[in-house]
Amino acid sequence: MSNNKILKNTLALYTRQIIIVLISLYTVRVVLNALGIENYGIYSVVAGFVALLAFLPGTMASATQRFFSFAMGQKDDLKLKQTFSVNWLMYAGIAIFALIILYTVGLWFVTEHLKIPDDRYGAAISLYKMVVISFVFSIFSSPFIAIIIAHEDMHLFAFISVVDAALKLTAALLLNHIAGDVLELYGLFLLTTAAITTSIYIIVCLKKYTECQFKKIYWNKVLLKEIIGFTGWTLMGQLSTVFRNQAVTVLINQLFNPATVAARTIALTVASQVMVFSSNLNTGLYPPIIKTYAAGQKEDMLNLISNGSKLTFFLMWVFALPMLLEMNTILSIWLKTPPPEALLFTQLALIESLILSISLPIATAARAPGKMKLYELSLGSIQILIFIFSWLVLKLGYSAASVFIVAIIANIIMFQVRLIIVNKLVDLPLTPYYKSVLFPVMLVIFLSALPSMAARYLLPNGIFSSTLVILVSVISATISMYFIGLDKSWRVKVKQVLASRLLKFGKKR
Repeated sequence: MSNNKILKNTLALYTRQIIIVLISLYTVRVVLNALGIENYGIYSVVAGFVALLAFLPGTMASATQRFFSFAMGQKDDLKLKQTFSVNWLMYAGIAIFALIILYTVGLWFVTEHLKIPDDRYGAAISLYKMVVISFVFSIFSSPFIAIIIAHEDMHLFAFISVVDAALKLTAALLLNHIAGDVLELYGLFLLTTAAITTSIYIIVCLKKYTECQFKKIYWNKVLLKEIIGFTGWTLMGQLSTVFRNQAVTVLINQLFNPATVAARTIALTVASQVMVFSSNLNTGLYPPIIKTYAAGQKEDMLNLISNGSKLTFFLMWVFALPMLLEMNTILSIWLKTPPPEALLFTQLALIESLILSISLPIATAARAPGKMKLYELSLGSIQILIFIFSWLVLKLGYSAASVFIVAIIANIIMFQVRLIIVNKLVDLPLTPYYKSVLFPVMLVIFLSALPSMAARYLLPNGIFSSTLVILVSVISATISMYFIGLDKSWRVKVKQVLASRLLKFGKKR
């Protein structure tokens, strides 16, 4: 796929994410105000426990994308149909497995071990059951999302994603207008949204892609073994990631009050929403990286990895820099009265996500050969150590913010580990990578942060000053990224894509 198409897909996903971020952040504000801090904390820990299995659809989607993209790179139509049939049957099995686990072991843990106020116990259990069913719907939608991405129909993916975000906002707004327990109502609304969105994905894929059909099963035992091997190790890695994220939230629930849990949830929500800007670019890079590897186009693949690493960081940095400097003002406007620890938690969560963002194309490259054992064992072990060290520092009496410090240090280590492993898997040269990626990234950070921090500390406090600081941050980050971060060829491509978009916009008007 051409670099121009990558940029066009990225622009579509970037626009999608701006809309989704605005909708999602406002949705959090509406939900927080409607539920109150205590109910929001209960929702966070109950939904967070279900999210301990959220790696299942994500991991399966990753496998689906990998094998679909690989078959496309080899131009093998039969293998495309076999990939759909095998994956669909596996998803059905995963959905049944998840439902059994969550309605037995999961329900037992929620009832016996989560800290839930007595007067909210019944509502919390009802919420849990509806969140579980919503989760099962997400499992069934994941393969179809993966198929859309593998076909690189990013505009379609972007549109459905915006519809999903709009439905969730509608659900939040309805909380203030329908009588009933707000926790139970919110769970019911989210369940309805999940059912609608899943139906849209399935219907669209069945109509648009010939390999998506249920009339005939295209079975392939060899492919099944490959997918199970790939998925098994990826599951291990994703399990460790979710375990350390959600298990740390449960740990904080056990040691601190609901307001601290709410503050952590807000921080992770903000960081994840900003992180998606980088993830969107990586979503666009995933198919071409796999396809170039499958086609034996090594140089093209290595260029995609190096340039992708810079771009995934830059796309997050342009938002993260002003947010790091003006987070107090942003939280106050957004949530009116945020939990006391939300400011520090959010700043630390953004730093952690920035470190992770540069690693996304490297992680994608690791999946290209389909040999996941070494990669997932190494990274998974570090993820589990994050939880262990988080538990230790909290037991030693450190504040809840210490778990973010532990995660930041671990992500720096994981970045280097990823590079070493991908060097072995796809022969990614390390020294050229450091020179072409890390050096310009560090330079961009310095050149954009310096004037932004100067504006932040020289200007008086106030909305007008905060607006100026945000403008200075965005402008300095954009200019330094364009002239320092991108090489000449990519600057030309960016200008071409933007010019074509502006031309189309002008014609429409």
